[in-house]
Amino acid sequence: MFAELFIGLGAAMTVDNDASRLAVLAAQGHESAAAALAERLQLPLQQRSQPLAALLLCVDEQGLSLRSTEVDVPGAAATGAVRVDFVGGAQAHRRQFGGGAGQMVARAVGIRGTLRPSILDATAGLGRDAFVMASLGCRVTLLERQPVIAALLADGLQRARAAGGEVAEIAERMQLHCCDAIRAMTDWQDEVPQVIHLDPMFPHRDKSALVKKEMRLFRPLAGDDDDAPQLLAAALQLASHRVVVKRPRKAPAIAGQAPSAEMKGQSSRYDIYGKKRLE
Repeated sequence: MFAELFIGLGAAMTVDNDASRLAVLAAQGHESAAAALAERLQLPLQQRSQPLAALLLCVDEQGLSLRSTEVDVPGAAATGAVRVDFVGGAQAHRRQFGGGAGQMVARAVGIRGTLRPSILDATAGLGRDAFVMASLGCRVTLLERQPVIAALLADGLQRARAAGGEVAEIAERMQLHCCDAIRAMTDWQDEVPQVIHLDPMFPHRDKSALVKKEMRLFRPLAGDDDDAPQLLAAALQLASHRVVVKRPRKAPAIAGQAPSAEMKGQSSRYDIYGKKRLE
C-alpha cells in the first residue's frame, strides 16, 4: 500500500534528512481531502519536485496513517504505518477477548458491577484505553494536544461511527477535543468528570515491534511529557473522585502528591489518587 501512495510522484525521489519535517501525502483520488487536511494542520503537501519528508501523514482509501520514510538500520525497510483502527485488528480482539471489566485499566478507573463513572482521558494518544473504557459503557471525554495524533484519532473515530453496529455505539460514547489538557482542566466549564485517566509519554521498555514503531514516529512530534507534574496537579484539582496514572511498572511516581494506592501488571502499573469513594 505504501508504494501505491507514490503514484505520480516519480521514482527518483529521495528522503529529506530533516527528521522533524512532516508533510501530507495523498493517494490517487484523495487529493482534495489531503489538501484540506494540510491546510487545517498548517502542513505542506508532499510535492513531486521535493524530497520525501521524514514523516508522512498519508490520506488513502483506508483513512489516515502516519509513516516514516527513514530507516533505522541501513538496508532495512522504513517504519510501517500507524493508524487508528477500532473496527478490526488488535482493538477488535481486545474488545471481544480482552477480559472486559477485569482488565487493569477498568479496575483502576473504578468500573465494577453496574458502576460506570464519567471519565476524562487527558492524554488520549491513539485512544486505546479510552476505547476499552467506552466499550464497557463509560462516557469518555478525550483530550489530545498534539494535532497530528489528534487527527489520527479523529479519523479512527469517524470510521468507527461509519461502521455501524456495536463499534459505532462505543465510538458515540467518546468525545475528542484537540487542546492543551492542563489549560483545559484548569478552565473546565463542563460537567466535572468523576475519574481522570493519565498516561504521560515515557520511554517504553516494551520490545514489541508495534510499540517501538509508534514511539519512533511519535517522539519527534510529541516529545516527552516534561510537564507531567503540572498535568497531575490539574487533574487532582478537577476530578471529583479519583485520578489514575499509567506508568511503567518500575518507574517512579510522578513528582507531587503521593498516590494512595497502586495496581501492578506485568509491564505497567496504575498509580491511584483517591479523593472520594466511587458509588
